[in-house]
Amino acid sequence: VQLVESGGGLVQAGGSLRLSCTTSGFTFDDYAIGWVRQAPGKEREGVSCIRTNDGSAYYVDGLKDRVTITSDNAKNTVYLQMSRLKPEDTAVYYCTAARLAPGACTVAAVDYWGQGTQVTVSS
Repeated sequence: VQLVESGGGLVQAGGSLRLSCTTSGFTFDDYAIGWVRQAPGKEREGVSCIRTNDGSAYYVDGLKDRVTITSDNAKNTVYLQMSRLKPEDTAVYYCTAARLAPGACTVAAVDYWGQGTQVTVSS
């Protein structure tokens, strides 16, 4: 199983980034794919998640108006578009996969993790 993130980097406050997560080694349509972030000294926080079988998307409160998650099932890839970025969005962003079930879009349900991609937002 592999979840490979890309698209992180350094951006100024107010800017945008699109993160990508390309997966392999499991049946994409059987999983919810999400993004979890961890800032230095803080707990991991679920950002967004999409149920690939029906496209249902979930967002953490406070980010709904700044992030959009989409999936390309033909490419086994999920994207996270982030806009109007703030310095407090600085974190390592991990792609995650959880077998579809009630509660799949929670951090506790994650079966697989990517290696993470750093997002740094400068003020």
